Amino acid sequence: MSHLLPKMHAPGMVVFDMDSTLIQMESIDAIAEAAGCGSEVAAVTEAAMQGQLDFKEALEQRVSKLTGVSEEVILQMCDNLPWSPGIDDLMTWFKSKRWRVVIVSGGFTWFADEAARRFKADHVVCNQLEVKNGRLTGQLIGDIIDAKAKQQTLLSLMNTWHLPQQQVVAVGDGANDIDMIQSAGTGIAYCGKAALKKVADICLDDKDISRIIGILSPTVSSD
Repeated sequence: MSHLLPKMHAPGMVVFDMDSTLIQMESIDAIAEAAGCGSEVAAVTEAAMQGQLDFKEALEQRVSKLTGVSEEVILQMCDNLPWSPGIDDLMTWFKSKRWRVVIVSGGFTWFADEAARRFKADHVVCNQLEVKNGRLTGQLIGDIIDAKAKQQTLLSLMNTWHLPQQQVVAVGDGANDIDMIQSAGTGIAYCGKAALKKVADICLDDKDISRIIGILSPTVSSD
């Protein structure tokens, strides 16, 4: 698979999904727990991530159940996010190579913004929940970030930053990451669902996401 690997000494871009990739949780499921409908929403999330449901419809269905959740509860979650093991080392490595870091998420602003701050991301795109009087309304604001939006973000930034496809890496875990994984020079399924593993160039089932360093490093054998 060495012909797929990027040149790490040259400028590049790595695009990360957030939920179950940068963080070890699905943000909508965590909010649903606070709303008292955790198991019901988690079942829909799992079906969507497996590619069994349309992402947009599944998202709107789940978001409607979050009506009334206090924004303060979500902000408290952001103070103690379950980061994926090894993610700080991986981000430091990419930054040391002067690669751009992008976060594209079907999750929500509070969590994505916290990840962007922590990792000094160059660009972040995510969904936004409507808040009125300090509580969720059960509605979304703006365009929905689904599989096609993730792919379009990757392609647009690749063009903006004049990057060849070989110098683009995408990392995700679910079916809604398939399009961006296929558009990248190297697509990595991190603890991925079956649908994503079928199209990924590399599948990493080790929870330690920093293992990607060894996979992409030109000094490590690809045998």
